[in-house]
Amino acid sequence: MINSPELWLTQLEDELQGNILSFWMKQTKDEINGGFVGEMDNQLNIAPDAEKSLVLNARILWSFASAYRIYGKTEYLAMAERAYAYLMDHFIDKEYGGLYWMVDAKGRPSQEKKQIYGQAFAIYALAEFYQATGRPEVLDEVIHIFQFVEKHGYDSIYKGYVEALSREWQVTDNLSLSSKDMNEKKSMNTHLHVLEAYTGLYRVWQSEELERKLAELIETMLDHIIDEEGKHFHLFLDEAWNVKSDIISYGHDIEGSWLLVEAAEILGEEKLLQRVQAVAISMAEAVLAEGIDSDSGIWNEADPNGLLSKEKDWWPQAEAVVGFYNAYQLTGDSKFNEAAQASWTFIDKYMVDHQLGEWYWSVDENYQPLAHAPKVSAWKCPYHNSRACFEMIARLKSTIKETV
Repeated sequence: MINSPELWLTQLEDELQGNILSFWMKQTKDEINGGFVGEMDNQLNIAPDAEKSLVLNARILWSFASAYRIYGKTEYLAMAERAYAYLMDHFIDKEYGGLYWMVDAKGRPSQEKKQIYGQAFAIYALAEFYQATGRPEVLDEVIHIFQFVEKHGYDSIYKGYVEALSREWQVTDNLSLSSKDMNEKKSMNTHLHVLEAYTGLYRVWQSEELERKLAELIETMLDHIIDEEGKHFHLFLDEAWNVKSDIISYGHDIEGSWLLVEAAEILGEEKLLQRVQAVAISMAEAVLAEGIDSDSGIWNEADPNGLLSKEKDWWPQAEAVVGFYNAYQLTGDSKFNEAAQASWTFIDKYMVDHQLGEWYWSVDENYQPLAHAPKVSAWKCPYHNSRACFEMIARLKSTIKETV
């Protein structure tokens, strides 16, 4: 147990500003090709020819826009501006609209498809950058992307959003996010991050259409993507919401539990919020009961036969801190507070690279970092860990204020 909220707050601030943000400022700028490097290993060796992903660049923008909005430091703004400029110059499709999925090391489109997950992260990042800077051209751009997603990515028959479309926003068979994902029409992951993006956009742009779409998306997730018991997400589905996977992702369950509450809170519709809060508590209970090792680390995935791996990735640990603390705030049950603290202690002990900086991608069952897993990549970004710190700092400050 961490002795006090004040001590935990200090630890979070130190980790956020002294490790995570400073690492990305010092180590990840691509001084040759512009923007940020596409891949770096645990020894900080850069892969000079690696592709650069929309997800990586949007998440860097979100993280440093958030940091600038909260702390007002010019070095954070400079990082956000660098990420914004690179997105606008290299990822925006000036002919068909939206953003490319990947560019090569020189910034030329290499995977041109319109992955709705990627468009969502662009919305999330640009909305945060607009909130931090107030620049009207940023809001104009993010509204355009929202309109493209709604025009082309929304399923007007069954509701929800398709997984991907071609560069020209036409139907494609190339749907999956990555080699580990199923090639299905719809996924939990894309819907979760559209939800997250629309929540962020609603903070700065309260249009009636966005309000309606966000409420509909929450209900769609409750009705189709969360299982009947309200404990876990279905990961992959067809266009008519028939379930295509029996795998449980504990990281997504605990992440989604708090993102759903955040979305319902910002809409302020009481009946919907009550329904979401009940599901969030149920999902946190399930992860606490099924998804935690004896060392307080969160497992990655399981199926009906058991765990798929005994490795522990960085991002479920980060989301567990916020998700469990959110459940504590909703219930007052100390077991969730203890679980959040235990997750943070696990992170500090095993996931943080105290020598070279940032966090390891994953550790094995003997707590050894996976040698082949990168420190920076298309998917290894500063978003999960910085956001966990931002969220917990804000939540702990609220807790401290309430107890004074």
